[in-house]
Amino acid sequence: MLSICVPVYNEDYSILMLYKELADVLNKLNQEWELIWINDGSTDGSASLLNQLAEKDLRVKVIHFRRNFGQTAAMMAGIDFARGDIIIPIDADLQNDPEDIPKLLAKLDEGFDVCSGWRDNRKDDTLRRNLPSKIANWIISSISGVHLHDYGCSLKAYKKDVIKDIKLYGEMHRFIPIYASWHGAKVAEVPVNHHPRKYGQSKYGLERILKVVLDLAVVKFLDRYAQKPMYVFGGIGVTSFIFSAFSTIYAFYLKFYENLSLIQTPLPLVAVFTALTGVMCLLMGLLAELIMRTYHESQEKSIYLIKETRNINTDSENRPSINTSKRISN
Repeated sequence: MLSICVPVYNEDYSILMLYKELADVLNKLNQEWELIWINDGSTDGSASLLNQLAEKDLRVKVIHFRRNFGQTAAMMAGIDFARGDIIIPIDADLQNDPEDIPKLLAKLDEGFDVCSGWRDNRKDDTLRRNLPSKIANWIISSISGVHLHDYGCSLKAYKKDVIKDIKLYGEMHRFIPIYASWHGAKVAEVPVNHHPRKYGQSKYGLERILKVVLDLAVVKFLDRYAQKPMYVFGGIGVTSFIFSAFSTIYAFYLKFYENLSLIQTPLPLVAVFTALTGVMCLLMGLLAELIMRTYHESQEKSIYLIKETRNINTDSENRPSINTSKRISN
């Protein structure tokens, strides 16, 4: 089954047209499908239109948020409620083309787990949208190691088993291919059509770039140090101690060899400040380690992911206890 997820925020002008286009494409695929609309707190007529569609077509599912939570939350809701083996998000503003869905599915049939759309000929403002997007995509690819031309394109196809345990926050929906790749998924990219915006205005501005960069820093931290936060805090703490030691040594050198009183230089204050910073970082590292262990052990969260097994009983009663094999990497 295919699950098509459509976040909606004040898009009443495009809902009926998008539904018709999606239905026309999906009906040709000879697969079961469902169309999940996530109403992200719309204040126009979107909610009423979606309810009408759900009454007419049982394949249409509608989730109404109490207020506007943002596109990432809408994507997360779509993934959580999807029943299909393949999940395909698409924007509701008619800029993505439903006719590209078969291309994404064909790529998954080749053995890939994720297929990302690439708006090669993007129909947006060059300076306000396209140039910042290219810069952001280059930064994301460089830092993450997952090289895609267009992280911002919502039109993607995911096999559900590679994203079912992913939790999204902030503006992190664009990083799903990164999460999937870090968990062993094969990621591909195909060029897709992109239509000029016909109605309404973009919900995003240049300020989104800063949010993306900050979210990317969080993603990178979680990938590298989520299970060993002491490596970050401890590293900063040790660096602070070293800086404090050098400041102290240099301050005494100036006093005894250059006849410069300690009160005439800021070095003693620098030494004390950096030493305190080192102590605080080490204590924060220990606290983060305790929090990490509480997170895993109290909820029986595994520190590893299994792709598949052979002749292994996966009943919960026979799984290894978190107090045994799951501690091997600590």
